Amino acid sequence: MRVNHVGEVCAQALYQAQAFSARDPALRRHFDEAAREETDHLAWIERRLNELGASTSLLNPLWYAGAFGIGLLAGRIGDTVSLGFVVETERQVERHLERHLDTLPAADTRSQAIVRQMKEDEVRHAVNAEQAGAATLPAPVRWAMRAAAKLMTTTAYYV
Repeated sequence: MRVNHVGEVCAQALYQAQAFSARDPALRRHFDEAAREETDHLAWIERRLNELGASTSLLNPLWYAGAFGIGLLAGRIGDTVSLGFVVETERQVERHLERHLDTLPAADTRSQAIVRQMKEDEVRHAVNAEQAGAATLPAPVRWAMRAAAKLMTTTAYYV
């Protein structure tokens, strides 16, 4: 659940940066709304971590700053690229959450419910971004995003 918490810290930062840099006011509102949903996810996971006696990542400020920078860069390139970044990010998160659901203990219905709801929301974010005109990111960018996510999830698991 700590890894999921880090993901939500990053999602919050990404959406806040993308809202800040969006050129279209309607898109800015879209990013603001998504950031609020990610804040809900963050609170759910933080409560669950507390219930489990677990801690959040010590590197959360670093994760937030890095994700904010990436979101700002994507937004500065342009709204369609920023939306493309949302699609790719949310698709990767969806796959991660699906794998996490497969590994959660059957008895941990509370964590399962949280992860399922988050997955539904992330899928919706990707679909909304596609419908808003997201550009397809080049394969090397998608690969770099996967590599960065792998580094983040592996590190967050331990620190």
